[in-house]
Amino acid sequence: MSPRSYDVLVAGMVFLDVVFTELPTPPAPGTEVWAAGMGSSPGGIANLAVALARLGLHTGLIAGFGDDGYGEWCRQVLTDQEGVDTSMSPSFDGWHTPVTVSMAYAGDRAMVTHGHEAPRPASQLLVPGVTARAVIAELDGDPWWQRLAAAGALVFADVGWDGTGAWDPCMLDRLSGCHCFMPNDQEAMAYTRTSTAEEALERLAERVPVAVVTLGAEGAIAVDAGSGEWVRVPALPVPAIDPTGAGDCFGAALVAGALAGWPLDVRLRFASLTAGLAVQQ
Repeated sequence: MSPRSYDVLVAGMVFLDVVFTELPTPPAPGTEVWAAGMGSSPGGIANLAVALARLGLHTGLIAGFGDDGYGEWCRQVLTDQEGVDTSMSPSFDGWHTPVTVSMAYAGDRAMVTHGHEAPRPASQLLVPGVTARAVIAELDGDPWWQRLAAAGALVFADVGWDGTGAWDPCMLDRLSGCHCFMPNDQEAMAYTRTSTAEEALERLAERVPVAVVTLGAEGAIAVDAGSGEWVRVPALPVPAIDPTGAGDCFGAALVAGALAGWPLDVRLRFASLTAGLAVQQ
């Protein structure tokens, strides 16, 4: 069997997401709140994989699945319904599926999560010889993507929230070899020790060919370090029923636009549109 080739590869943890939307008030001890809407889906890295697949990209997912009913259901949705390749994602005996309950209200969301790290990291699950045009990687996670980057894959990097508050600038040294970095404004300013998103963007453009900083309801800014092109786009003025996964949709659209060869301003506007569509349902 010949090695597999993908448009995009992603790796991480798959959660069962249970989302309650349009809560009239936040939940409080001793009370019960009825939500106007509710949905469930594979979450975590699955949000990104689904967004990429729906944008027409051949997407491979590297993740562990629990051997419980939640894990079986998440795999079935991803493979049969969404067309995500999960062939490098084993089910682990005795490991239960991580679960997140998300409650959307007041234009944002609060989450409660339970889970444990998968028994094997993504770097041990990546099949030798597999290739990809692009990968999306977490800087602060398992460096499973480095071999693919060395083989020519475009690396779109993100970074998780630093709960310790240290925001060690040395984290940015891991951007070496990455094509694009796409943090939010708070993360970008914290890691670059700057006071505005624009200043942070300038610092990040010194490290990667394409730097993008998302601004939440204010949209996003980006710069192409090679051409010097600087772009700002607004967010769509839409009612945000559920913001869960909007950032993943934004990142997936950036990747799709880059692989299609679109100009930076078109990529950013398309990503803003995709995120705006995502929050409405």
